[in-house]
Amino acid sequence: MKIAPDSILGGETPLAAGEVLLAEFRPDPAAYWRGHGILALLGGIAAGLVLVVLGNPHPWVGPVAAALAIGLRAAYLRSEALGQRWRLTDRRLLGPGLRDIAREDIVAARPFLGDVQLVTRQGDKHLMKYIGNAPAVIAALGTGRRA
Repeated sequence: MKIAPDSILGGETPLAAGEVLLAEFRPDPAAYWRGHGILALLGGIAAGLVLVVLGNPHPWVGPVAAALAIGLRAAYLRSEALGQRWRLTDRRLLGPGLRDIAREDIVAARPFLGDVQLVTRQGDKHLMKYIGNAPAVIAALGTGRRA
């Protein structure tokens, strides 16, 4: 079996001889920013409420700080998060890094807060993050069963 050098350097599991790539799932930038926007909103509300409860005369600082912190975090991690990909073959699901899940081991795939959560027969859980169309991914995986 000949292994492509970029597969090794990229830290991805190469396809086996005769293995057919059926689909590739990449994070959706809109889902990434939407998720962080919701997180900033909820964090801002929580921070503001805490400052109100503590009697702080400037509770507006909490939401502003939360939004800035989460926005900076999102900007910093953007390239890493959006660079991940999942590959579905006729035999396995290959995830970021060296994740390698046999298709017959996937017992459940379900939407989870805009992502797709996978559960394997062994009880392992994997999260396909920032998926734009979770129902389409679940359909492609061929398992919509609930665990």
